Amino acid sequence: MAVTGSTKQRVPAVEGLFTLDDEPHLIGGRLPASGGYCFPLHLGGADPRHPGEAAEEVLLSRRGRIWSFTNSAYPPPPPFVLTEPYQPVVVAAVELEVEKMVVLGQVTPGWTVDDLRVGDQVELALGVLYEDDDHEYLTWQWRPLDVER
Repeated sequence: MAVTGSTKQRVPAVEGLFTLDDEPHLIGGRLPASGGYCFPLHLGGADPRHPGEAAEEVLLSRRGRIWSFTNSAYPPPPPFVLTEPYQPVVVAAVELEVEKMVVLGQVTPGWTVDDLRVGDQVELALGVLYEDDDHEYLTWQWRPLDVER
C-alpha cells in the first residue's frame, strides 16, 4: 500500500517493517507460548523452549523511552541510499512502552545528541530515507516528545 500526499508516491524503503497509517506502527512478532516479542517479524528468531512455534504478527507500541543514543558519523550500509555530502544523523535505541524490547532507529531530522537524554519519551514517525523522480522511500524514525532544546 502506498500513501500519497505530494506529487511523489510515498512507499516503504523496505516492505513489511511498518504500517503507513497516520499513526504508524512497527510490524513485529509475538511468540504465543512465551509472550516474547521480536522485530522485525520474520527475523526475530524463535523461542528455544518452544521449537517450531511461529511468531504471530502484531503491531508494536508507538511510544517508548530512549535507552541509548549516538550520532552516526559514518555512512550506513544498504538499503540506505546516500546523497553527497553525507549528513550525519542521530540514532536512538528505544525501549518500547508495552513490549519492553529495544528497537534501533533514526531520530527525526533536526535533533542532535545534545538535545536528547536517556529516558526521554519518543513516538514513532515516518520520514523520507531517500527519493527518486517518482517516489519518496520511507523509513521509521523516533520523534522526541516534550523535550526542551
